[in-house]
Amino acid sequence: MASQQTTIGIIYDYDQTLSPTYMQDETLFPHFGINPEQFWKRSRELVNHEGYDGELAYLKCMLDYLDMDRPTNEELRKLGAKLNFFKGVPELFNELNQVLNEQHRLLGVKIEHYIISSGLKALLDGSALAPFVRRIFGCEFGEDKNGRITFPKRVISHTTKTQYIFRINKGMLEPHEDVNDHMAHELRPIPFQHMIYVGDGPTDVPCFTLMKRYGGHAVAVYNPDEASRSSFRKCYQLTGQADRVKHIAPADYRPGSHLRLLLEEMVTDIADGIVRKRRLEIEEGTVSAPHF
Repeated sequence: MASQQTTIGIIYDYDQTLSPTYMQDETLFPHFGINPEQFWKRSRELVNHEGYDGELAYLKCMLDYLDMDRPTNEELRKLGAKLNFFKGVPELFNELNQVLNEQHRLLGVKIEHYIISSGLKALLDGSALAPFVRRIFGCEFGEDKNGRITFPKRVISHTTKTQYIFRINKGMLEPHEDVNDHMAHELRPIPFQHMIYVGDGPTDVPCFTLMKRYGGHAVAVYNPDEASRSSFRKCYQLTGQADRVKHIAPADYRPGSHLRLLLEEMVTDIADGIVRKRRLEIEEGTVSAPHF
């Protein structure tokens, strides 16, 4: 039996997409007295001179800098409460539901929110966003016998983010589920055409490309308060010859903003399409009773 496919999935990057800063800068570095410039310099050195992947480099630096002061994952979750966001977040997550009208709701249309980040899942789990999000995917540490973080058990890079979009597409959200298992398109809970991906730049290109290839929606956002305009330039380049996204917008999620209008229009468009498809399915599956 085919899935009803009435869910709209909105998927967000985190750093510089939902927040103007990097999560480590806001939480870990102040708490443990780590110098951000030295930390990121060392991380870049591991990438440029020792061949580390970017995500593994910063995770190694975390363990090296913390050394004997390594926290538990629970302590990281508590630090996540200090995370700050762009204007309109997290209110957006509830307010977007108001876009769905009575017809949408009667046919089971709903919105689910997901975060896929190369940052730390534990910090996001403890943030004000967690209650509104169906699932958060991020880098994770295992713990030693004393409960302190140790070797990374999950690393999400900008290229492996696409794996988690397929997980959302297939409803395979648990790590033990093999996302490579074949699943017919009509059985997948959230088709790509029902997805919206929100990211901020080059690290989101694989996800933007996936959306474009399979008929999903994508928006690249930039920080309007950044004096250097570098985040705007990154987004602008994605709409030019790179042709990765159709839409860019300031990262202002409040009602009436350009970004909010885009998201509301995309949600409405997808929801209307779901209603049309469901009505057609119902009509085609209905056999008239004999008349006398």
